[in-house]
Amino acid sequence: MAASGRRDPSKPQGLSAHLKGHIFLFEKRGAPAYGAAAGLRLLLIFVALEGILGPRLAFFGLLRLPIPPSWIRVPLQLGLALLAVRLIAGLKPAQIGFHPWRDWSRTEKSYFVQTVLLANLIFSIVLAARLGPMFEETSGWMSLGTVFLPLFLFGFYQEVMYRGILQTELMRRWGAPLGILVSNSLYTLGPLHFYHFSGTAPALPMFAAIFAIGLFFALLFKRSGNLWMVAIFHGIGNAYIVGTLRP
Repeated sequence: MAASGRRDPSKPQGLSAHLKGHIFLFEKRGAPAYGAAAGLRLLLIFVALEGILGPRLAFFGLLRLPIPPSWIRVPLQLGLALLAVRLIAGLKPAQIGFHPWRDWSRTEKSYFVQTVLLANLIFSIVLAARLGPMFEETSGWMSLGTVFLPLFLFGFYQEVMYRGILQTELMRRWGAPLGILVSNSLYTLGPLHFYHFSGTAPALPMFAAIFAIGLFFALLFKRSGNLWMVAIFHGIGNAYIVGTLRP
């Protein structure tokens, strides 16, 4: 299969394209085509950005440098990750799952639109008591740019790092089961969520929930090969849930 990720002409039959996505019955895409050298560079990018700089730029604090606010930090981190994939690993966006809309199947497009609409509707209803007061005042609308957009982009960034970069390479090396298990374990217990060990809430239920959510995204990415979907879904959930918890 070519690196463009064009799909197998055979298509699952029986169910409507509007239902297939909900059981992850997507048309099959081939595995990304790149060599071991590019794969090693992907892992080095992951280690540099998540392990050294840290997902919240903790390295800046160790150097006694000011950590930029999230509305500056997160877009820069996302841009740096995408540039590193292109310029350091030498891969095209499609090789880590960023396929253009024209290459999406009808199943992908339908599932994506349905999920985005349902997620916004459900979150708006469930979190209405928190969202309402935030936007009653004029200053509350500033939260869209300074709180909700950075949180959306941070969820997007997490999927680029842990699914697009790490899971893609570990599945290439070790196969899907082990690649998903290791990448999702690092997502759960690694630098991104390690701070929960020192939190006041019980750690075990928190990590179990994070692992389950990460596994959903991991399996969706494995079955669809579409990083746009998992990144946007994660971004929406991150913006609503974390954004409404902020004072």
